[in-house]
Amino acid sequence: MYKKIKAFLLVSFCLPFTVSSLQAAVDARQADRLAGELTPVGAERAGNASGSIPSWEGGLPKDAGKISNGFREDPFAKDQVVLTITPENFEQHLAHLTPGQVAMLKRYPETYRIPVYPTHRSVSWPADAYAVAKSNAVRTSLLAGGNGLVNYRSPLAFPIPQNGLEVLWNHITRYRGGSFERETTTFMTTPGGEYSWVTERDRLAYSEQLLDYNAERSNNILYYFTSVSVAPARDVGNVLLVHETMDQVEEPRMAWQYNSGQRRVRRAPQVAYDSPGPGNLRTNDQLDMFNGSPDRYEWKLVGKKELYVPYNSFRLSDPKLKYDEIIKPGHIDQDKTRYELHRVWEVVGTLKAGQRHVYSKRHLFIDEDSWTILEADHYDSRGNLWRVSENHIQPFYDVQAAVSAAEITYDLNSGRYVANGMFNEAKNAYSFGLKAKTADFTPAALRNIGIR
Repeated sequence: MYKKIKAFLLVSFCLPFTVSSLQAAVDARQADRLAGELTPVGAERAGNASGSIPSWEGGLPKDAGKISNGFREDPFAKDQVVLTITPENFEQHLAHLTPGQVAMLKRYPETYRIPVYPTHRSVSWPADAYAVAKSNAVRTSLLAGGNGLVNYRSPLAFPIPQNGLEVLWNHITRYRGGSFERETTTFMTTPGGEYSWVTERDRLAYSEQLLDYNAERSNNILYYFTSVSVAPARDVGNVLLVHETMDQVEEPRMAWQYNSGQRRVRRAPQVAYDSPGPGNLRTNDQLDMFNGSPDRYEWKLVGKKELYVPYNSFRLSDPKLKYDEIIKPGHIDQDKTRYELHRVWEVVGTLKAGQRHVYSKRHLFIDEDSWTILEADHYDSRGNLWRVSENHIQPFYDVQAAVSAAEITYDLNSGRYVANGMFNEAKNAYSFGLKAKTADFTPAALRNIGIR
């Protein structure tokens, strides 16, 4: 099931050792910590000193609740709010808040709240994913320049990371349930709460899980991806195809777009880095909080923090909720959200000299149990906080993977926001175990995919 990535041989001179040299994997004794003080994915197994973060006991069992039409029953539905952070009391809780959360409390003093619930370390992965992660710990290293991996098998490159770039690669290579198909809706709002929307059907296939997988052909492909618009009518049939390469400096991401009105397939090299996403409210490399090549930034590992972050967001994806009940002026209805105190890795990306991007700095906070970026702050060219992103994850316990119930990016300047990946009004929005062939992800296949 898992794939060994071909070791790329690149020679690089006169670059800083901490960035360009091959990072050594940890030794076997270090890797043994994954069965002791650390969880199988490298999180701290113990709780915190106050007991507000419990120990990890294996996450939720696969039968933690009933499943109906693809919606998972909330195993924590009876929990009560233990703390509500408001503009009046946030200064008492600054140690557990991100700069972006503080900015949102100040930007919307009448409506923005952070409801905090008891912490549950609910995330678990399959046993075979744990086994591969441990073997990666002693085997996988960064390519020269940090733009790829040597001797990597999916998932999770660095369960015991040594620097910020390795932590970021863990987000990129985290376990997400394997190949899947999904149907979700994206909303682009105005400051007054009006919105436009698009519903898309996505297919993501890891190359090693293709029915006709060929290691030589796919040696630098992490996954294949298509996204076809299925509503509203004006957008139906438009398709995006992506071949996601690992070393995007050596081999840039390959993307194509099919316009159903023109019936034409075109290369789409702009679908990368800081090219604008939906509504010009986020960049293309902001989807999934961060995707693509990390090469334009220096990534510094600050350490770990205990923060109030979106977690166990079953309520936000409740099928009883209509989208109009969630999408509100300025921000989503915070009464539908759930935050918990969790340990996160703190990583700061600073734009390299001579590189171009609309964000001069990216401040990321990555969950220790799922390796998912949960909070991300983005700064403009003048160093001012510009956009704030939150990823409201929930465990699909039957699949043993963490999935986003909604991924929000707020523009502090315009008062607008984009909400990705929502599925409250969809039945069986996610389907795992996708069976696909390479031919399903070729430019020639786009016309058939996009037929109205």
